[in-house]
Amino acid sequence: MLPTYLLSLREGLEAALIIGIVLGALQKIRRTDLAPALWFGTFSAVIVSLLAAALLTVFGLSFEGKAEEIYEGITMLFAAGILTWMIFWMNAQAKNIKGELEEGVNKAASNATGKRAIFWLAFVAVVREGVELALFITAAFFAGDNDNVAANTILTLTGVLLGLGTAILLGWSLLVSTARLNLKRFFQVTGYLLILFAAGLVAHGIHEFNEAGWIPNIVEHIWDVNAIVDETSVGGELLKTLFGYNGNPSLTEMIGYFAYLTSALFLFNRNATKRDVKLAQPHA
Repeated sequence: MLPTYLLSLREGLEAALIIGIVLGALQKIRRTDLAPALWFGTFSAVIVSLLAAALLTVFGLSFEGKAEEIYEGITMLFAAGILTWMIFWMNAQAKNIKGELEEGVNKAASNATGKRAIFWLAFVAVVREGVELALFITAAFFAGDNDNVAANTILTLTGVLLGLGTAILLGWSLLVSTARLNLKRFFQVTGYLLILFAAGLVAHGIHEFNEAGWIPNIVEHIWDVNAIVDETSVGGELLKTLFGYNGNPSLTEMIGYFAYLTSALFLFNRNATKRDVKLAQPHA
């Protein structure tokens, strides 16, 4: 539940901020008559995202044996790649999003087909976040307890609903009150947590490919700590879902995990340091 909550909170807040910026821009140019098109585009994007999540999950559950392992491995590695891109892109581009969206709103409002343009502006912006979230939720679902699909489904959906609910509340508070969320700190902290989650997806994906015979184990079990923290226990399942914990991992699984984690953290910290130094420099 925690991974899906965190992912839904992050993606949901990004979508909420986008909607808020567009609404603010419409109010600024006194074109609130275009707001229904904005909401129609938003709700359409939500429906498409829900369908994407359902199709990805049902499609994955239709596989058995080696095909299931390959599908889950591909899904997890692909989700880790998209998640990594999203983390770095948001931290690099967040400061430009408001200006680009407001420019798009101004162009759309001045067009004869303003309602259609606002619809597609909202739809494309929100569906991108929604489809990304659908992919992440699918990967998190398969990383959970597949022996108890019903319980796993309930936990996954609970995390999604709580995350999106929190995102809506935060987005609403930013729009109607003087509260100011430190977005830089928020995206930085969630960035670190999501890097850990992505590293777990990489390790879990490699584990599935080990099982399918696509990637050799080299050493099948480099250690076994299930006697200390059993991966089938409540705590073990939480660590498995959140960080890709495996009580008896293979050598290639651990190589993939630490190679991704160290490189992603290094690049994330380097980019953050460069951005802080640039912001601290006096402007001419």
